[in-house]
Amino acid sequence: MRPKRFPAALLCIALAVPPAASAQARAASGAAPAAQSAQSAEPPLVSGPVESYADPLVPPEIAQGVFGVYGGAQSRFSGNFALNRGGSRGNSGENSGGNSGGNSGGWRAPITAQQLPDLGSGGAGTLTPQAERKLGERVMRELRRDPDYLDDWLVRDYLNSVAGKLAAAANALYIGGYRPDFDLFAVRDPQINAFSLPGGFIGVNTGLIVTTQTESELASVLGHEMGHVLQRHISRMITTGERSGYAALAGMLFGVLAGVLAHSGDLGSAIAIGGQAYAVDNQLRFSRSAEHEADRVGFLLLAGAGYDPYAMTTFFGRLDRASMSDTGIPAYARTHPLTGERIADMEDRARRAPYRQPHQASEYGFVRARARLLQDRSRSDYADEISRLRSEIEDRTAPNVAANWYGIAYGQMLLERYDDAAQSLAASRAAFAAGAQAEGDAARSSPSLDVLAADIARRAGRDQDALRLAELAQTRWPQSNAAIDMHIRTLLSLRRFAEAQALAQKETRAQPDQPAWWLYLAQASAGSGDALTRHRALAEKFALEGAWPSAIRQLKDARDMKTIGYYDLATVDARLHEMENRYKEERLDEKS
Repeated sequence: MRPKRFPAALLCIALAVPPAASAQARAASGAAPAAQSAQSAEPPLVSGPVESYADPLVPPEIAQGVFGVYGGAQSRFSGNFALNRGGSRGNSGENSGGNSGGNSGGWRAPITAQQLPDLGSGGAGTLTPQAERKLGERVMRELRRDPDYLDDWLVRDYLNSVAGKLAAAANALYIGGYRPDFDLFAVRDPQINAFSLPGGFIGVNTGLIVTTQTESELASVLGHEMGHVLQRHISRMITTGERSGYAALAGMLFGVLAGVLAHSGDLGSAIAIGGQAYAVDNQLRFSRSAEHEADRVGFLLLAGAGYDPYAMTTFFGRLDRASMSDTGIPAYARTHPLTGERIADMEDRARRAPYRQPHQASEYGFVRARARLLQDRSRSDYADEISRLRSEIEDRTAPNVAANWYGIAYGQMLLERYDDAAQSLAASRAAFAAGAQAEGDAARSSPSLDVLAADIARRAGRDQDALRLAELAQTRWPQSNAAIDMHIRTLLSLRRFAEAQALAQKETRAQPDQPAWWLYLAQASAGSGDALTRHRALAEKFALEGAWPSAIRQLKDARDMKTIGYYDLATVDARLHEMENRYKEERLDEKS
């Protein structure tokens, strides 16, 4: 992310938790200890020696989720393992195609022997989960405006699918003091890094996705970042800052955002950038302990979800070796110092974990190839990447031939070579089918393959083919946001506004926190002549982006329509009142 976004973001974020709110929270914590204990019914992790590690066993269904085909009508995460994200779909469930073995022991009792460094209670602190989420949402407003933010549904769907399996393991193992709504997103940055933000938002650099060699390696890093969130490290750091006064709190929030926008991504490093000098040393020591704790939580999630328990050690070791080479220290190794103690701890835990050889989800290879192109910026970059992908196939060094052909097809589409892209995609499908048959897998396709087929046809102007392929993709993968997005975009391209409006309306009800669906609803409503719905949809989109004056203006325009009915007028007035109050609250926060 570019530092030029920093001033506006700081204004929104650094004052998001005013002193009055902190005082009220402290008063509430002192006045209602019984309520707090009722909220923390789940037992926290306790501290103790490393030797007390016990292998986490989880319900067989969770381990099975690592095997088989990504997505589909039988998506496990569209059912009982879905993340509770306000109706959002966890479209990543793996159709069970095997079992990890050794996980038939059923539910394990709450983990009280999974020992972690003593950082205090994961639920400690005066910043509530609700306030933390609100803070994260305000950070995300700024990040989404940055051109390096990748609003690519295929990548987001996949990252959240992995997070979904890790979160299911956290639920089964009773890890964490609360259940955040994880929301993962990608950043166009070749550096190997990932970072967590307040409230469950986790950013993943394209460089990290590309550098990992297996899905388990990627899951190990995501599990580490989720460990920061589950153990509420940000909240506890902010709480520590409050003890030194509100100025220190503002300075720490300043540092967190500055670190993210400077591509640091690490809480300790972020505070070193923006925190008060007298507090830096203590906060860095805390951050090192937090890294150790996040490692252990991440390992439990990794093993509990059925991934390769050696993946964390393998990836950390490779980064550690890279940091000693002449190529420079990877960003992840700089922001998450890889001490010998951390690596040895993960090696010891991996040795004592049950052996697993998980079947890698096909989407991992496709998303990894897509990320290789997404981190490029120019036509010459696309051409160079296509050449590298083709050379890997010819030299027999490609770990996944189908994924390489997919990347070639995607790059050719970006270069507007649509016939070549269709041929390369056909080669990817053939390689994918051959590989699935060799492994005894009944997979016919994947969301990445089907969505790209529709996208190539749409951009090439083959309208009817595009619509047929988009409908097929959504039928095959009804829980895939990427397939739904492509279907709506195709309908809009064909000027079939009524159908696009109906589909977009359905998605705004299912996922009201996604600006894309509101934008599509506004576009479809404009095409169909429904001015009232257009105004209301644009208002919701602007509100999610924090553009309150624009949102309020849209609702006032809707209210002033001569054709508006009594019921709609009452609904618009009520929503207008809500938005005006939110706008006033945020302006007061900024003036505090």
